[in-house]
Amino acid sequence: MNATLQVQTVFHLTGRPPGAPLEAIDTLGLRPALMARYGDLARLRYDFPLVLVEPAPGAPVARTLTGIVNELARDIAPGGPAGEALRKHLLHMERDIRRMVAEGVTGALSALWDRAVARLAGADADGLQQVLTKAGRAIAVDGEIVDCDDELPGRLFTHAWRVVQRERLERHRVEIDGLIVRLNDILRADFIGSAAGRRPDSLRAAVGTGQQGLFDFDVMARLLAAGAPDSRLSAARRERIEWALSVLRAQRFFPAAIPTGVTQYGYHFDSCRAVQKAFRERLPEMAQLVKAMAVAELEGDGRYDESRHEALFDALDEEALTPEDMAVFPDYFIRLRGRPAAASADTNLMQLLSSGIPVKVLVEIDDILEESSVGQGRFAFGVRNTQLASLAVGLNDAFVMQSTGSNLPQLQAGIRKGMWVRAPALFSVYTATAAHAGMLPHYLVSAAAMQSRAFPAFIYDPTAGADLAARFSLENNPQPDRDWPAAQLEYADGALQRVTEEQAFTLADFVVADPRYAHHFARVPHAAWNGQMVPVSDWLAPGRGTDEGRVPCLAAVDGDDILQRLIVDERLVQAARRCLENWHRLQELGGIRSSHAQRLLARERAAWEEQRRREPGSKTEAAATQSVAAVAETAAAPELTHESVPEEEPAHSPDEAWIETVRCSTCNECTELNDRMFAYNENQQAYIKDITAGTFRELVEAAESCQLSIIHPGKPRDPNEPGLEELLERAKPFL
Repeated sequence: MNATLQVQTVFHLTGRPPGAPLEAIDTLGLRPALMARYGDLARLRYDFPLVLVEPAPGAPVARTLTGIVNELARDIAPGGPAGEALRKHLLHMERDIRRMVAEGVTGALSALWDRAVARLAGADADGLQQVLTKAGRAIAVDGEIVDCDDELPGRLFTHAWRVVQRERLERHRVEIDGLIVRLNDILRADFIGSAAGRRPDSLRAAVGTGQQGLFDFDVMARLLAAGAPDSRLSAARRERIEWALSVLRAQRFFPAAIPTGVTQYGYHFDSCRAVQKAFRERLPEMAQLVKAMAVAELEGDGRYDESRHEALFDALDEEALTPEDMAVFPDYFIRLRGRPAAASADTNLMQLLSSGIPVKVLVEIDDILEESSVGQGRFAFGVRNTQLASLAVGLNDAFVMQSTGSNLPQLQAGIRKGMWVRAPALFSVYTATAAHAGMLPHYLVSAAAMQSRAFPAFIYDPTAGADLAARFSLENNPQPDRDWPAAQLEYADGALQRVTEEQAFTLADFVVADPRYAHHFARVPHAAWNGQMVPVSDWLAPGRGTDEGRVPCLAAVDGDDILQRLIVDERLVQAARRCLENWHRLQELGGIRSSHAQRLLARERAAWEEQRRREPGSKTEAAATQSVAAVAETAAAPELTHESVPEEEPAHSPDEAWIETVRCSTCNECTELNDRMFAYNENQQAYIKDITAGTFRELVEAAESCQLSIIHPGKPRDPNEPGLEELLERAKPFL
């Protein structure tokens, strides 16, 4: 072993402070190499910031600023060159608002739009300020604007809970108000048929003031009294109706259409104990309200039968409430923030989720990297925090979502579904705090956590079906069929020649951006780079052979965008291995790489080989071949229910418009530009759905806005489209 490799091996095995020629990385400001191109996020068009809107029932509760500006440009900017200047100004407005939000400015979209107009237009004499102000008034939605920071989960999920609660409570409030009206009508009709109701003063009060002079109420009272039949309610029925009416009017669960002075119950809490206590205290009133609503409905329809219903309602108390009864009431919401790392050991939380109480729990995790306590001798990478959602899945009846903050815009349908289901729901979300984000924006740290499998996204929906295949989804995880997601890294070597190589994004790549853990890495000077430095992903690959004479490394870039290679110590490699094992378990739950199917396939293949050895060339061999093929098809089937390895794109003509679908990252840029031309396939990757549904300009604009440069506009179909000369020049880089 040469001296250089020996020094590298010693650091890898011991993790001691590096010595020559290795160097410490504390002052280099490193970030993962695959993030080198993401510098100023304010200049990029991506999923943040979000605008929290008041949507129509069933619609998303948040809209991306990029999508809103795209929609505005389509609505107000003229087609062709005439609208190009306005479109550019709108894009400048979007960038300025994004920059303000990144600097910590908060408020509604309309307020930030006005601030951006003032900053962009200034003392403009040509009317630009008026044009942009008018454009802002044309935006169809408004709401609080939020960025991908440590406040995002709380603000987004609280807003989603309130929106869904409002939609649900409106229906029940209308039902209760209707029952009150029906019971009032019964009592009023009974009063009108009584002697008191036929008195002159009562009759006068029943007639509008404008018509009172038309009647002689004394004569009317005598006529009505003569021979009036006895149609009064029985005492028991009147008492029952008045009781139900008093309960409906005094209930504190649903706000009445007309304020009654009754203080309504609150449902937003900050601890599991508080929810359990409030629920127990409210149970008697819940039983009374359920009983009153049932009585009111039966009385209103004239179907109440004392002989049948009296005993039933006498026995109806809080012990007799069914899940269907409790499903009528509002959901509780708990925001658990800044909890200890051992959140998964919180028995109160697990008991609450398994209790049947209609509760939605948001757990905000701000750090998933942690050193284990002294004596454990290993790097924990926040395993206790990442176990929380997995433990909740084991409860079987709770809705569970785990995601990073950067992925929440893509999971809005899941968020709404979790808020709607009549079951307990847990939302476990990771978004880095400013202290833990280091030199990277919160969005990139959050995205890196999911990319590295440190905090994978998944949804478990117990209402989606009877089996795990229907209930569990690894939705939106990048390349879910692989151990680690990979992408192409391009850089210039020492001779300024372009080099392209595939890089996997592992847990070690996520950790390298956190300055707290710089001691797990050592920089290798360029002169000491050698073939014995193996990428961490290859080091962890199965069947890689002996470790002797090799060391694990990864690529990173420093503050000057210079590519660096780092040796990774054994403690972090072991953490990456445990992270990968956890990912493999999730893959199996999601139907990917089923170990049972693989074991069955291996057993059938061995049996086929044995049969073939014994009877070469026989008909049995052909039958065995068919058997193995059938088993292989069965083993592959679970993977096809999720995103599987795509086939390579066929060759395309330079004149043809097409998308490298297999590389799509589902950023929504093209679909928000024109969702009739662009669409997503079953793997949530973009393709050209209808080339005739848009213009060549939209193809070029989509190519320019695509973060991965995978859209190829080809040649224009319409030779008379305005501005083709300019558009063809802009399309050249994407041919």
